[in-house]
Amino acid sequence: MLEHSEINAMIQKIAEKTAREKVAPRAKEIDATCAFPWDVVEACKSQGFLYLTLPEEFGGMGGQITPLCVVIEELAKASGTASLICLAHNVGLMPVMIAATEEQKKYIYEKITRTDKTHLAAFCLTEPEAGSDPARMTTIFTKDGDNYYLNGKKSMITNGASAQIYSIFATSDPTLRHKGITAFYVERDYPGVIVGKNEEKMGMNGSDLTEITFDNVKLTKENLLGGEGQGWPIAMSTLNLSRPAVGAQALGIAQGALDFAVEYAWNRTQFGQKLADHEGIQLMIGEMAIEVEAARALVYDAARLLDLTKVHERDKMRAIAADRASAIAKVYSANAAMKVTTDAVQILGSYGYTKDYPLERMMRDAKATQIYEGANQIASMLIAKSLFRKFRG
Repeated sequence: MLEHSEINAMIQKIAEKTAREKVAPRAKEIDATCAFPWDVVEACKSQGFLYLTLPEEFGGMGGQITPLCVVIEELAKASGTASLICLAHNVGLMPVMIAATEEQKKYIYEKITRTDKTHLAAFCLTEPEAGSDPARMTTIFTKDGDNYYLNGKKSMITNGASAQIYSIFATSDPTLRHKGITAFYVERDYPGVIVGKNEEKMGMNGSDLTEITFDNVKLTKENLLGGEGQGWPIAMSTLNLSRPAVGAQALGIAQGALDFAVEYAWNRTQFGQKLADHEGIQLMIGEMAIEVEAARALVYDAARLLDLTKVHERDKMRAIAADRASAIAKVYSANAAMKVTTDAVQILGSYGYTKDYPLERMMRDAKATQIYEGANQIASMLIAKSLFRKFRG
């Protein structure tokens, strides 16, 4: 079992208590009604979970990834939806952390932390025709003096309907692909920002998955994150930083499913003996535990490497290794979550397939982790390319 540092262990205890007392009692209802759980968001806000990637002066952890993973794992044990809202918010702020000026950070972070209304963020990269290949994006910006005009459509945006701050990626010319992409922050109340319908989903019910249209939205140079044409590395850096947290989410779902299956097997009697005494069940439980612990080791190793890389930013090889570890952690954990939740449903048999028990929800939620933040197949390709890099010089 992984042991955290003293401060991360303290964060874990707070997150576990919040998940147990505020999230778990609401998980079934959130999934059934698909209503956005503002009460759960407020509980996360009160514990500082919406500020994790912010500097310490704003109540954050200075951009460290490990504390984010700790919180997301604990929330995901109780509710994939609750963990996703918190995760997507922190990911939405990562481009600000990576590329914003000090003045921009002060403005955005104060809006997040020092206003009565809860402000969520969203990361807006995916488009209807540019999902796994985001460089094909067609959301375009045109420049007129010191102003920029944004036109286009983003799709499948988590927190899209509930966020007030969007990290947007747009291109000056679609034919330039990644070289033409620039990052901006956009506020929801800007004229021309149109929030579309919420998608009906297989799982993660209660979280937003929304289309957002930008109709000649006027921006200024104050909205620019980084320089023109620098959006692609900002987007890729965001994904590399966020993938271990997605892995932690998958890990939390898997751990929650394992815990439930173990308790059920211990209390359930079949053929005159505890289900837990049947060798076939023991084999399944043992393999599930192996998957969970392997995922945990990969997730927190990747998070540690990314946190170290921030200290050694000029070490290119260290950064490449950290990014590869990030992708590996995400892929393995997502696959493990899918396997563990499926096996947990199997252990419960017919009961596992009913909504009276949480495992079918966990199984549906687990599937999402194989798809977003880079589908597992795309992430596997990135892993391979990083290994071939040394031969390319």
